[in-house]
Amino acid sequence: MSGHVILLNGASSSGKSSIAAELLDVLPGPYFSLPRDAVNSMRSRTQTPEFGTPEFDEVFERTVRGYHRMLAGLAAAGNGVIADHVLRPHWLDDCLEVLREQEVTFVGVHCPVPELRRREQARGDRPAGLAERQYPIAHAHGDYDLECDTSVHSPKECAQLIAEFIDKTGRSRAFARLSQ
Repeated sequence: MSGHVILLNGASSSGKSSIAAELLDVLPGPYFSLPRDAVNSMRSRTQTPEFGTPEFDEVFERTVRGYHRMLAGLAAAGNGVIADHVLRPHWLDDCLEVLREQEVTFVGVHCPVPELRRREQARGDRPAGLAERQYPIAHAHGDYDLECDTSVHSPKECAQLIAEFIDKTGRSRAFARLSQ
């Protein structure tokens, strides 16, 4: 039995976590919401190297690769999983490999850069300019099953669009295309 993974990809502050929360209420059957940030927060703070050092970068890379395997493990056990990610190209490659046995609905979560800046500043918990730097990297591959713009649609509306999409047969082909 294999579960279904909904992979929400977009820059920080684009609305992925808000969409994931709404999806939990509208999807049929139970799904797990597993954001990458939640996995990062599980790591020891006192034993983690300082941010911005090569040692931290090594720990962070292992964390992200482990996160992908957590998603695959939950889905392989038959669970529905909502992933909240900011994919760099090599992380996408890792996901394509690790999640090859699962059905993955790949969703691009977009938001114009001026609105990302505004949200980032309002949050106050991210380095200034992070979302703007992430935006072109996260969407560099250019292929999704479905895309939504959180400056146009609310998280609830985006969740409803995603739920309607996954209710269709023949869905979720982006990962197959990207794997070729």
